[in-house]
Amino acid sequence: MEKEKENWEMPMATFLIDHHSDQLRSISSSPDPNLHFPLFIDYAELMEDNPRIARLLFAQPKTYLPVFDDAALWAHKIVLREMPDDKKGVEKKFIHVRINISGSPLECPETFPSIGRVRVHHRGILLTLKGIVIRSGAIKMHEGERKYICQKCKNSFPVYPEVEARNSISLPSICPIQQSKPCGGTKFQYEENTIVCHDYQEIKIQESTQVLGVGAIPRSILVILKDDLVDVVKAGDDVIVTGLLTAKWSPELKDVRCDLDPVLIANNIRRINELKSEIDISDDMVKKFEQFWVHFKDSPLKGRNAILRAICPQVFGLFTVKLAVALTLIGGVQHVDASGTRVRGESHLLLVGDPGTGKSQFLKFAAKLSNRSVITTGLGSTSAGLTVTAVKDGGEWMLEAGALVLADGGLCCIDEFDSMREHDRATIHEAMEQQTISVAKAGLVTTLSTRTTVFGATNPKGQYDPDQPLSINTTLSGPLLSRFDIVLVLLDTKNPDWDAVVSSHILSEAELDRTTNDEDLVNSWPLPTLKRYIHYVKEHFRPVLTREAEIVISSYYQLQRKSATHNAEQLSVCWKV
Repeated sequence: MEKEKENWEMPMATFLIDHHSDQLRSISSSPDPNLHFPLFIDYAELMEDNPRIARLLFAQPKTYLPVFDDAALWAHKIVLREMPDDKKGVEKKFIHVRINISGSPLECPETFPSIGRVRVHHRGILLTLKGIVIRSGAIKMHEGERKYICQKCKNSFPVYPEVEARNSISLPSICPIQQSKPCGGTKFQYEENTIVCHDYQEIKIQESTQVLGVGAIPRSILVILKDDLVDVVKAGDDVIVTGLLTAKWSPELKDVRCDLDPVLIANNIRRINELKSEIDISDDMVKKFEQFWVHFKDSPLKGRNAILRAICPQVFGLFTVKLAVALTLIGGVQHVDASGTRVRGESHLLLVGDPGTGKSQFLKFAAKLSNRSVITTGLGSTSAGLTVTAVKDGGEWMLEAGALVLADGGLCCIDEFDSMREHDRATIHEAMEQQTISVAKAGLVTTLSTRTTVFGATNPKGQYDPDQPLSINTTLSGPLLSRFDIVLVLLDTKNPDWDAVVSSHILSEAELDRTTNDEDLVNSWPLPTLKRYIHYVKEHFRPVLTREAEIVISSYYQLQRKSATHNAEQLSVCWKV
């Protein structure tokens, strides 16, 4: 077996020199020889160049990934000798081949399953999982190997820790040195100064709630990161992990059964926060959007209304609310002044209305339109569940991300906002305005990002009184209301004519004011198309405030300042602009 592994080093090194010489030269030019350097390769490229090596890596990664690392060191030495003296660095000790499976045959349900579908038959192969980091452990020092000398044949051999045995090192029963005749030695002596240590970190990833159905419980799995992969991701990040599935004994706790837990030893991990909006928007789809606005170039408001009809179509009318939902999902432009102070670009929306006015329908539809969303209710959410929780795992305190952190870069929908306790509502002030959460729990002091849009819905306290301020009608404090950029009040007025129109719309399941000429254009906005359009607008357009709009906002602000009954929430939108 050892001879077979050595036979593969040369073709592996040849592949790296032929296809990744730029990375090897970059590694060689680094002045620090003790760092751990990643060497990224595409599995699809390896499969095309040498299918036998690719199959061995997939079927026996535990055996051949270390061989690939040795081949990378060999290739590095060859490239280092060929480099000119003025650009030559020093010889490196640690180079790790990191495999990217995107676009390769491994990107299939059998080798790219959801976390909840990981089973025993996945053990031992190169497996890839996708999820959200919900827990990030401390960085530790981990003993990677040590060498022993056989007292009979005087040869040394390395011994590696076993993950299954909680990373403990166990000596072999007989001498493992491969010779013409085994020596059969059973006594070994530790060789001084041969311990090799590595950086070590454990994280936990969980299935995304976007891919789960109603009633499904999201599953999670422990992931082990080593060397250059340590501290690459944090709680709340979307990641794709490629590695080797194995098992690990759970910590010994009193009155708790000790079981084998599945663990993924990572070979490569990628943050896909910037790729979570990786919606396939083809050139044909872009042309379709452009043709749509060419058709409505003389009446842009009519085209806007055609798009708004596709937002929550089961609710009749309420164009103002639909427009507010669309603008909230698209968001604004983030500003950073000269002092470095950041003014958020995400908008927050609050719907205040009587029961039965469709608030929850708007929340659920907005969550479907967003690429990343978390839905929760005020009654079932605590301050820890919304922000961050400190949990104790195996005697060590860790931070577990809450709803606002998991929705970083997306949308957080909070229904029944009035059902939250006052203390729980107070904890989201910083998350909504500064878009960070400052944590000081169990000796863990840190700051997490919450660049999320908050979409809340609440019922008024009793019968809504238009003559009373909003804070009295909703029992929400002024500082909290000031965080919301748009607050819309939906009242259930008893109008027989309106009730007849709404009931007809519900029964016919079609809008009555849809015109015949624009029917094809309106029907061209199903949910997937609308989702792509919102993403396209969000990524490619940067609105600029016109002079006329500045005059209107400035006049409104001055008018509110003159009023004797002004409050903070009425002025907040002026400050944010």
